[in-house]
Amino acid sequence: MTNQWHRPETNKGSMHALPYKNSSLSAPERVDDLMQRLTLPEKIGQMTQLDITMINTTGKQKDVDLDPEKARDMILNHHIGSFLNGEAAPARTWYEFMRELMRISVEETRLGIPVIFGIDHIHGASYLEGATIFPQGINLAASFNPGHARNTGRVTAVEAADLGHHWIFTPILDLGVQPLWPRLWETFGEDPHLAASMGAAFVNGLQNCEETAPLKLAATGKHFLGYSDPRSGWDRTPACLSMQQIHEFHRPSFQKAVDAGLRTIMTNSGEINGVPVVASHEILTRLLRDQMGFEGVIVTDWDDIGKLVNFHYTAENFKQATCDAVMAGIDMSMTPLHLEFNTSLLELVEEGRITGERIDESVRRILTLKFELGLFEHPYPRDDRFERIGCRDNRQQALDAARESLVLLKNDNRVLPVKKPSRIGILGPSANSRRNLCGGWTIAWQGGRESQYPDHIHTIYTALAEEFPDAEVHHFGPDDIPAPKDAAASRASFIEKLNGMDVLVYAGGEEPYCEFAGNITDLGLPENQVHELKLLSESTSPLVLVLVQGRPRLINDVIDIVDAILFAGLPGFEGAGAIANVISGRVNPSGRMPISYPMNPSHYLPYNHKKSNLYFFDPAVANQIVQGSVTNSLFPFGYGLSYTTFEYSDLTLDARSMDTEGSIKATVKVSNTGRVEGVDTVLWFTSTHVGRITRPVKELKHFEKVRLKPGESATLTFVITPDQVAYPDENGDLILEKGKYSIMAGDKKQEFRITG
Repeated sequence: MTNQWHRPETNKGSMHALPYKNSSLSAPERVDDLMQRLTLPEKIGQMTQLDITMINTTGKQKDVDLDPEKARDMILNHHIGSFLNGEAAPARTWYEFMRELMRISVEETRLGIPVIFGIDHIHGASYLEGATIFPQGINLAASFNPGHARNTGRVTAVEAADLGHHWIFTPILDLGVQPLWPRLWETFGEDPHLAASMGAAFVNGLQNCEETAPLKLAATGKHFLGYSDPRSGWDRTPACLSMQQIHEFHRPSFQKAVDAGLRTIMTNSGEINGVPVVASHEILTRLLRDQMGFEGVIVTDWDDIGKLVNFHYTAENFKQATCDAVMAGIDMSMTPLHLEFNTSLLELVEEGRITGERIDESVRRILTLKFELGLFEHPYPRDDRFERIGCRDNRQQALDAARESLVLLKNDNRVLPVKKPSRIGILGPSANSRRNLCGGWTIAWQGGRESQYPDHIHTIYTALAEEFPDAEVHHFGPDDIPAPKDAAASRASFIEKLNGMDVLVYAGGEEPYCEFAGNITDLGLPENQVHELKLLSESTSPLVLVLVQGRPRLINDVIDIVDAILFAGLPGFEGAGAIANVISGRVNPSGRMPISYPMNPSHYLPYNHKKSNLYFFDPAVANQIVQGSVTNSLFPFGYGLSYTTFEYSDLTLDARSMDTEGSIKATVKVSNTGRVEGVDTVLWFTSTHVGRITRPVKELKHFEKVRLKPGESATLTFVITPDQVAYPDENGDLILEKGKYSIMAGDKKQEFRITG
């Protein structure tokens, strides 16, 4: 066995003639040739990913400054095949870092295998100075426009590929079903169909971007799977999900991305039903590989193998943890700060606990990825297209996405839009903050310092000043607002300053956070913000609440004292301009809630809950639950107001029944009955009346957007097929119930049957 694993490459002088260097051969042929030349330590090195701190000069995440000797040690002596991360640095800095790192791997190693660099460019090239930063995932979902997800992927590719950032750790395909969860804002909402549509669009935009040629990129679907539904709401804590729930709700977004060609997947750091996912053969092999057909690379999240020892406590030591994870199906370990994975895996093979064939499976996938990305032909970054980074067209696309992602939740007495104001007051913790608009994974893991954000980025305050050049826009900072303990006279004096303003805009919500650093025990809006809003409501001026936040903070205490509410989410670098555009009426809001906004802290459900999730004694209420018209949400999934009104009529079906091979065409008329042009998001839901497995009250099956002028109408069509209403059992096999169904659009509903 020793001779098999340690066969030296003796043909070093004629490497250009070796088959794996021949680009005219197929990737499988090249992989076959290269595999037989690799030693066992070299193979294990390909399965290892280390953090940038292991090879930079300072050992700090923020420094993109390569230490060549450290890099040589890791690549030449330990055969490391992948590195990751960093923080925002100039394009030239990244270029020089990656050029030297690639040069060492390609020109100084025995076989010249290029490394692959992974990075958390979550909503644009987040770790690149001057990059275009799009709205976060929750905002893209609120747009109900997959084109914005596709553009986010495309622009990320255009701005990152030339730097040597070939492996992008997004999209996040987890479902946003747990409002406490601190990564909710990274998701594409709570609905499987919406998340699947947005995720697949992002993958297509990033992986199929012709503008990066000859360079290519790989997207990463994460975090496979069920990560976003922890019982406690805290990051990386246990989830309890049946396999039927997994197949029906958590699988579709990943499945559609896999079907779209997704090249890599990152694992869930938590556990499902008592088994850490990184060590679950059922999830990573039987489900992901065998049932879903994924053939790409599976990488762990940060130190997840080590967490089997010191977090989950399912392995006695790191070697056992390595054995459990590799045999479960992982291909690459994001180790990321030590070499224990290499040592452990080598010993496991030499002891016969892991076979060489199992190692070869993973290494083949990793090498295939590198060949398919063209890294052997084009390993080096390039510096001749940097003018595309943060260019006007890219920023315009980010602005368009931000505009379309804003959701108007309340607008009493048509306070918005504000027309020709003379005085505007802007207050709140997000009023004059750039970082709050962007959230985590922006410049740095937990968001950058305010001083790190580019000067050209507007705050809501400066954006309003630009939007209303003829008005006096007054910013009241935290020191200007009286505290609860302050004297009544100072409070009265402050209120007097606010009286007579045409509008008061309070930008509240959350400061940036990411992962476990965002764990909270109270979903309520922070007390100081509640106090300030109550104080402002004493003014005679209209009060608009802008929620800049990554999850739905409870607003029951203030909803009745504000005149308008705008859910801004985390709209990114162009978000302030988009908010100002909506406040002025330049943009008519068209966003819709991609999650159910909870009403109370103790009982919250996604819109597609089971009928039995709500239990009432009153038979009339029980019947309304069955009909799907009762919700415990403050603002339900799909909710959003406009500056105009839309009316639905004439929902018709071309047939009332279909067999298992048939279809029914549904049409509905949508009319703009208001006074201004607007965009409506038409959501088509179905409902199964009776099911062998309890069914959701309703399920989104299709969505599209239509722009209508005042008085204009449009007829939209949705074709219902049996697969639209079938659902999986615990094995993932589809069940199609014979019986009665409903189709819903707007406030209209029709029934149909499936026969046979």
